[in-house]
Amino acid sequence: MHWLTLALLIVIYSLVELKGVFPKGSNARNAMQAWHELFGISVIVVVLLRMGLRRLYGQEPGITPIPPVWQTKLAHTMHWVLYIFLLAMPVLGWFILSAKNHLELPLGIHLLPLVAPNKSLAGILQDIHETLGNIGYYLIGLHAIAALYHHYWRCDNTLRRMLW
Repeated sequence: MHWLTLALLIVIYSLVELKGVFPKGSNARNAMQAWHELFGISVIVVVLLRMGLRRLYGQEPGITPIPPVWQTKLAHTMHWVLYIFLLAMPVLGWFILSAKNHLELPLGIHLLPLVAPNKSLAGILQDIHETLGNIGYYLIGLHAIAALYHHYWRCDNTLRRMLW
């Protein structure tokens, strides 16, 4: 589930970055935005499923050698921040789509409205969504750096225990 989440994030962020290559209103840009919305909403399902599986089956095998307590606490905090980010971003996107009254996604998926159409609210939420999206780059980067630190500096099994 970790790698599926990462794959979705790569697609979502790639679509955001690549759509800027095309002029506003173009078919390619609109298609990239529509697929960004669909993949973004799908993150909710994947994260909830991931959290359910983690609760049902527990975490991967423990880290060996055991890290210091401060690192464990920091890792748990970072994981919760990432989970909140992974749930907040698509829910916020859904609110934006509702406020724009744009609830049709690719593949014939129709979202239920969360708020009444409101153009000014959509603009405010869009600004928040974009700001949090930029913060997401740093969160993902820190998470990756921590995994590499554990793998190459501490030489523990943090990264290996998530591989197939």
